[in-house]
Amino acid sequence: MHTFAADVVKGKIKSVTCAGCHGVDGNSLSPAFPKLAGQGENYLLKQLKDFKTGVRIDNIMSGLVMSLTEKDMANLAAYYAAKKTSQGVITKSSNLALGQKIYRGGKKATSVTACIACHGPKGMGIPSAGFPALASQHPIYIVKQLKAFRQYSINIQTGVAKPSRTNDYGGMMINFTKSLTNLEIDAVAAYISNL
Repeated sequence: MHTFAADVVKGKIKSVTCAGCHGVDGNSLSPAFPKLAGQGENYLLKQLKDFKTGVRIDNIMSGLVMSLTEKDMANLAAYYAAKKTSQGVITKSSNLALGQKIYRGGKKATSVTACIACHGPKGMGIPSAGFPALASQHPIYIVKQLKAFRQYSINIQTGVAKPSRTNDYGGMMINFTKSLTNLEIDAVAAYISNL
């Protein structure tokens, strides 16, 4: 990681640029943008570095991180990790039972591991392992990310090159999403947002 102590106060100052999308305290009001508050520091730092190096592609984020130094990124990660996540909007969905089944038990027919293994029973993630917290995250954002991971497998199967996400640990999310249907992705996202 880094050899210097991250500075939460400097991270707060630097976060002014981020507030338009991610909210003043890291709790995005827009469902298109993720909540950063309470997320694991290592995970946040990895994502910022991945945006900067192009490992993770997002047109908005790529431009915003270019001017950030490693210290800036570490300070931002420390600031958002220190904030408290706001409660998510309770999602009313007829598919919550399906989402819970996949989150807690996986999808045995296709050897998909349960989400709970890396993200925990309450969706708090495993910060020391770099596995993100998902609880109270916007379901629209979760759906977007799950489909981006799944797109990698679709690209391989079809020979197309649509944007996908590949910056997961050892392809775990790619393997998890490759056999999920849109209905299952929506159900998992709805369940997660209610954790």
